[in-house]
Amino acid sequence: MLHPIDLKFLDTPETIACFLLPTPGGYALFETGPHSTFDRLVMQLQARNIKLEEIKYVFLTHIHLDHAGSAWALAEAGATVYVHPRGYPHLLDPSKLLHSAKRIYKDQMDYLWGQFKPIPENKLVEAADGQEWEFGNVKVTAHYTPGHAVHHIAWQVNNELIAGDVAGVKIGGGPVMPPCPPPDINLEDWDASIERITKLPIDKLWLTHFGAVNAVHAHLGALQQKYRDWANWIKPWFDKGTTPETIVPEFQKYVQQQLLEEGVPEGELDKYEKANPSWMSVAGLLRYWKKRTSA
Repeated sequence: MLHPIDLKFLDTPETIACFLLPTPGGYALFETGPHSTFDRLVMQLQARNIKLEEIKYVFLTHIHLDHAGSAWALAEAGATVYVHPRGYPHLLDPSKLLHSAKRIYKDQMDYLWGQFKPIPENKLVEAADGQEWEFGNVKVTAHYTPGHAVHHIAWQVNNELIAGDVAGVKIGGGPVMPPCPPPDINLEDWDASIERITKLPIDKLWLTHFGAVNAVHAHLGALQQKYRDWANWIKPWFDKGTTPETIVPEFQKYVQQQLLEEGVPEGELDKYEKANPSWMSVAGLLRYWKKRTSA
């Protein structure tokens, strides 16, 4: 039913995916990848004899550029874009989103992400928690799942779930790792979202980073253990007021050692780093502890 498309971010396979769904009224696409991979998306569609204009619906888990960066281009081709209400205004006017991203990525912005243009109001739909859409015999349901981002939606398609980043990063047969970028990481909300997912009648997760997971409960349990472990590792550095620049190389070593111990070949470490940069999780978890200690 769902067909994953490997967008080969930075010419690296198994880093970013989107998911194609045939419907009676055209195709639905879950996630879009960054605009820097848009040409590859078009090529992959053409290989399936699908024209860009046949993508009628785009469902975004959240508006981070690796998940939503090509949404505007698909809207220009005629697609309607479905997004959480908190993400909606940033697609309508992405100036704040882009300003924030440019502060982080500086001169790497275009190389990593490409362009990001406004989407017209008539091409945007706010997706309410629990809202459903039916396409023939397929039902798509929006599940509000914060923790990674306050505007995160996991999309249930019959008995499968396009989980975005709330279900973590898992490449090939490797372990699951938590993406923890600023500014919204909230581990308590993440726990609640995982509890919600475990109660859904689903038997498969689809991860944007990367692919299918069938052992749903075991996967989510391992993810919870890992983000608690990472947060506890960061906490003493936070308490000492250590600068992120000092923490990042040490944290990267810590994560790489975890990956190696859990069976990831050394040559595959780069995939995890491209899909889930260590420095982003340092920044996100430092912000998490700052919020916790100032509350």
